[in-house]
Amino acid sequence: MKKYSIIGILLLTVCILSGCKTTDNNPITRQTILFDTIIQIRIYDSNATNILDGCIEKCQYYENLFSRTVEGSDIYRINHADGAPVEVHPETIALLETALSYCELSDGAFDITLAPVSDLWDFQNNTGSFPNSDQLQKCLESVGYQAICINGNTVQIANPDTQIDLGAIAKGYIADQLKLYLKENGVNHALIDLGGNILTIGGKPDGSKYNIAIQKPFDEQGTPITTVKTTDDSVVTSGIYQRYVEIDRKVYHHILNPRTGYPYDNSLYSVTIISDSSTTADALSTTCFAMGLEDGLELINSLDHTEAIFITDNYELIYSDGLSK
Repeated sequence: MKKYSIIGILLLTVCILSGCKTTDNNPITRQTILFDTIIQIRIYDSNATNILDGCIEKCQYYENLFSRTVEGSDIYRINHADGAPVEVHPETIALLETALSYCELSDGAFDITLAPVSDLWDFQNNTGSFPNSDQLQKCLESVGYQAICINGNTVQIANPDTQIDLGAIAKGYIADQLKLYLKENGVNHALIDLGGNILTIGGKPDGSKYNIAIQKPFDEQGTPITTVKTTDDSVVTSGIYQRYVEIDRKVYHHILNPRTGYPYDNSLYSVTIISDSSTTADALSTTCFAMGLEDGLELINSLDHTEAIFITDNYELIYSDGLSK
């Protein structure tokens, strides 16, 4: 999926262990690799390791439901149906409908059908070359969330070449489901980290807030540029400094413009969203980056229970109205 950063995870761990410790007793922790990244779940007010096991099982379940690369997942089956209708799980429908609402909200600046274009860039293995222009134009013809048709629990893609990728929202949804599961099992103090998608449950057992560090863009040591104090909120960052390729001394990052197939060039390094919904934070971090500083900030200031920090390419921090400077 997306928005992963080992540096960010280590930075968060350092923040928690040095000066942010929540109890005299060590929390119970489970860490593993899922969603192509390191995930970590920390519980501060329970010793029931079976609850942690349940969290990992839920993560595996959702990866097998939402991943476009896991054969047999709902998204995989939709993408490989050659335009035929596919019946999927109700949660897949719910997540698709939410994702499509952000596509509409951003007037297509956020689009969940960019997968073929992203594959052409191959940011993980790209050694410094542009995609073939003819291939890029062909892939752009298949981009367009409007091709996705939902009827009850059935999904059909009008253009057989269109591919869905929920990487810009799925981890947020999964984090919200983990929070529900933990609360149902009596957990009131916990921290969920799905590869940089952070969600806190309650505050620390001593009553104080969690202190979540936001990485300074392109800093190899993962130095924090600022921190966010939070209780019962999610903190998600989309930035250009983790997945990119450098060509002719210019950075080309993974947040692509659906209209051109090239990265957005809008003088932003990152957008961090703080919200009581991790699904919202995940989707809005990419949406606001795609919309740019002015429009993205205007959107955030119009929403309840949602704040943002924009970092510009000269390292200026721009805060939404509800955050103290």
